Amino acid sequence: MAGAPRGLLYLVAGVCLLLPAVTLTPHFAGHPMDSASMRQEPEAPEVMFELLWAGLELDVTGQLHIWDEELASTRPGRRLTLLLQQLMPRDLNGAEQQLRQFQDLREGPPLGPWDFQQLILTGLSCIYQLHAASEAEERGHWAQVFTLLTREVLWDLCKDFCPQGQPPSLGPWASIFDPVS
Repeated sequence: MAGAPRGLLYLVAGVCLLLPAVTLTPHFAGHPMDSASMRQEPEAPEVMFELLWAGLELDVTGQLHIWDEELASTRPGRRLTLLLQQLMPRDLNGAEQQLRQFQDLREGPPLGPWDFQQLILTGLSCIYQLHAASEAEERGHWAQVFTLLTREVLWDLCKDFCPQGQPPSLGPWASIFDPVS
């Protein structure tokens, strides 16, 4: 099971390659990056993949940081750092709250690129929290939230394609983290 968090990280990074880039206003050098411009910045999937591939670390406060300081200092690195610091849950309650928000959006149209990216990064945050959890009960809770977030990703990708009312299957992963038990 030691390879499971790393394998799940690769899965999440792979899904990030599917994220489309959206732009409304460009970022100009010398202008501070705030949460509004962060949301509008274009990011090529391969850049996001490179940042995630370089690795993240979880500090004692539950905040994720990019390992590679050089990559972290680039515009995309600063943007990802801002995303991780401002929008990613640092505790189980925050992750569960974000999960409920995504579950509430299940019946609507497919998520926009921004919301889908937040869904993916919330799952990534859960993977790191799961790996860092010291007690079996805490790991079980993080695993359950991650499994439900994964199901939300599948729901969103499946909209307009899956049979009505039929949840997407997690296949063999469902037996690894069974959210029902």
